[in-house]
Amino acid sequence: MSTIVQKYGGSSVSTIEKIKKVADCVIEKRKQNHKVVVVVSAMGDTTDDLISMARHISDHPDKRELDALLSTGEMVSSSLLAMAIIEKGFQAVSYNAFQIKLKTDGTYGKSLIKEIDTGLIEKSLNEGKIVVVAGFQGISYEGDLTTLGRGGSDTTAVALAVKLDGICEIYTDVDGIYSVDPRLYSDAKKLDKISYEEMLELSSLGAQVMHSRSVELGQKYSIPIYVGLSCSDIKGTYIMEVNDMESKPITGIAVSDDDIAITIKDVKYDINLLSLIFETIAERKINVDMISQTSPINGFVNISFTIPKNDKDECIDVLKGFGYNSLAVDENITKFSVVGIGMKTTSGVAARLFKIFSNNKIEVKMITTSEIRITCAINNDEKLKAVQLIAKEFNL
Repeated sequence: MSTIVQKYGGSSVSTIEKIKKVADCVIEKRKQNHKVVVVVSAMGDTTDDLISMARHISDHPDKRELDALLSTGEMVSSSLLAMAIIEKGFQAVSYNAFQIKLKTDGTYGKSLIKEIDTGLIEKSLNEGKIVVVAGFQGISYEGDLTTLGRGGSDTTAVALAVKLDGICEIYTDVDGIYSVDPRLYSDAKKLDKISYEEMLELSSLGAQVMHSRSVELGQKYSIPIYVGLSCSDIKGTYIMEVNDMESKPITGIAVSDDDIAITIKDVKYDINLLSLIFETIAERKINVDMISQTSPINGFVNISFTIPKNDKDECIDVLKGFGYNSLAVDENITKFSVVGIGMKTTSGVAARLFKIFSNNKIEVKMITTSEIRITCAINNDEKLKAVQLIAKEFNL
């Protein structure tokens, strides 16, 4: 009897009727003689609503208390789904992070999973119960509730699939993974499969179908991840090891409006100072992505880098601590990325990309690359034009 770990996103459990429908789908899987674990997100916009309430209390809510508040959303949906399954005549039990001892590193808002004790889950499965787990949350070694970051229920599901040696299925409100967000490009093609490496890049760069850390876990432990439409027979997409020898140069496009660019002017050109600045930013758990630096002039440089918008105030505080009070902050940026393992063996991709930008007067503010990815910071109001031009050029 195989174990299947299913995850249902917030849109899939946003109403009582939808929860009842998910219960039917879960029961159907149980009838096929599988052991079933279900991970759920909070109902609909619950997390956003809770954040809004916290913001009405404080512009900068205490991080510990905010995590304690946000974790309640998943507890509500997991309990309701378990009730719905029981009402339909099947055994079910809901568990939160404390009960399954899902331990994290203790970082509020973006914790990493350190360990899970699956003993209680396995006992319940062996008793014939469907197990429903509250996603997104964990417990620090000090006993505090912490959350895994937006989309963290995906990571909960993959981590449980790893520990239970099971199959992982992620169900959401889209019927698979597309080369481009269909809301930005109506001719976007759905992918039958995508490599861990490509999905990891796309997720970390703004494609919101999957939480990037869940893809990392799947790759590390070779757990294929199926992404599909909730309670539907429409074929979805597998995230897995892909060994196609003749891959297209570009598999997908990701865009993100969630970052800002900060420029520090007249920084002393001292590698020890530069190292200390970015080390201090990292200690605050602020993720720096794109970095550019001017050539030294009279021993000084200008440095620009991107960070998540939510970390703006904290990062500025860090820089002011170094005495940099005159900072340029650009909030009108979109991170535009093209990703594809085919770039490893195909030349001229960057040339085609920048020629299109040049011909259409799309300003490129910053650039960063990897072996399978090119990312540019462009003006936010040029995002749609860039997506449509590049998608058409590379037949996405």
